[in-house]
Amino acid sequence: MSPQADFPLVFEQLKSILKPHEKNLALTADSSTAYSLDGPYSEKYKQVIFFGSAQIKKNYVSFYLMPVYMFPDLLKNISPELRKHMQGKSCFNFKKVEPELFKELAELTQQSIEKFRAAVNKGEM
Repeated sequence: MSPQADFPLVFEQLKSILKPHEKNLALTADSSTAYSLDGPYSEKYKQVIFFGSAQIKKNYVSFYLMPVYMFPDLLKNISPELRKHMQGKSCFNFKKVEPELFKELAELTQQSIEKFRAAVNKGEM
């Protein structure tokens, strides 16, 4: 069985990490292969701020979390195992369901939403 066969399940689990934050962010994509959330419009950057997404790609399922790019200190305590899944500064790629890493990613997402919201409220974004 090819690894791609697991991608829909991986995607649904990664989407479930973002979904609870939908009420405080703007839903911009919700399909069988992409789920995406944006933050508010930023006067500082003159555009809507992307928050995060889950997307099925050709060789893996990607989880994007922009606050870890904006606030790199969020990454200082992540496990080496989760860090191995990073590609670039704000993307994590998975080929299979990894419950412990998804739990850690959910905690990182919660920390990210708190830091993101605080920056928005202070007018830093």
